[in-house]
Order: sequence, then structure tokens, then C-alpha cells
Amino acid sequence: MKRFGLVLLAVMALVVAARPASAQSIRWGVAAGLLMPMSDYSDFDKMGFTGAVGGTYQLPGGVGIRADFSYGTTSEKSGVTPHSTKLMGGMASVVYGFSTAGVKPYITGGLGYYNIKIDELNASESKVAFGFGGGVAFPLGTGGNRLFAETRYTSVSTDGTATKFLPIVVGISFGK
Repeated sequence: MKRFGLVLLAVMALVVAARPASAQSIRWGVAAGLLMPMSDYSDFDKMGFTGAVGGTYQLPGGVGIRADFSYGTTSEKSGVTPHSTKLMGGMASVVYGFSTAGVKPYITGGLGYYNIKIDELNASESKVAFGFGGGVAFPLGTGGNRLFAETRYTSVSTDGTATKFLPIVVGISFGK
């Protein structure tokens, strides 16, 4: 997991270094919200919480490249062996925005790597993931800050059946 984090940081550093400081167009953001287990995962765990940080490098034409890290936790449903599930990972995604001014709807899709740990069962697994979703960003004042709400269906290729979840987050992004 540490190696993957270093790779994502290196990619973001290369993106930043690739253009002069005056031409950079990176939006940094933080978000928090609900984590909804889906499919088999929802048979055992109830809704939990999630948080994320990331950056999006804007390209011409409404396209962006995003790297983000997220952490989420859920706990068991009634009648299931007591446990807590922790999900930590990162994803590199392509983002497409449908407008340039005012309210901005967007879609996103990408690949990542997640670690899923079930504490009380001493089970941990790190696997490749994919995700796709969308959101909407609202301008905050006259600067470049935005309030956003988004969701992204995420599937982690765990052994047996994939672990699927849907984070629904609200956050703030900063930058151009």
C-alpha cells in the first residue's frame, strides 16, 4: 500500500513539474460522506463513513486527470459476527466536465488499488479496483473555490466475490 501511495505522489509531482508554475491548473480537494456497501458486502455491513483527498490536473477541453486517496469504515449488521471493515486506497481517474462556468456537472472513471481489512477477523487483502461515477460542482464566491457533491461506484477485485461500494461525498475544491 505504501508503494502505491508513493507512485501516486510521484505521478502528481510529474504533472506539476511538467508545466510552468504560472500555467498550472490543479484543483486540490477534500471530501467526506457516507459509504454504502453494495452486493455481497451489504449482506454483512451497514452504511459507514468515508473521507478523501486528491488533486485534478485540468487539460484543455474539459478533461482532467485525477489522483485521490480515500479511507472508509463500516461495521457489521445486526446478527452478524461483530467486526469492522476498513477500506483504504487510491485511484487514478479521467474526469470530464460538461461546462466551464457556473454549475459544472462531471463524470469520472478510473483504476486504483485498495486494501480491505476486517479487524476482528484478522483478514486483510490488497487488490486492484475500478470505479466510475459523477458529480456536480458549484462555485463558491468569485474565486476558484467550489463546493462539490459526487458518487463513484467502486469495485475491488477481492478473492471470491468483488467488494463493491458507493461513496456519496460532499467536499470543497481549491485552485484554478
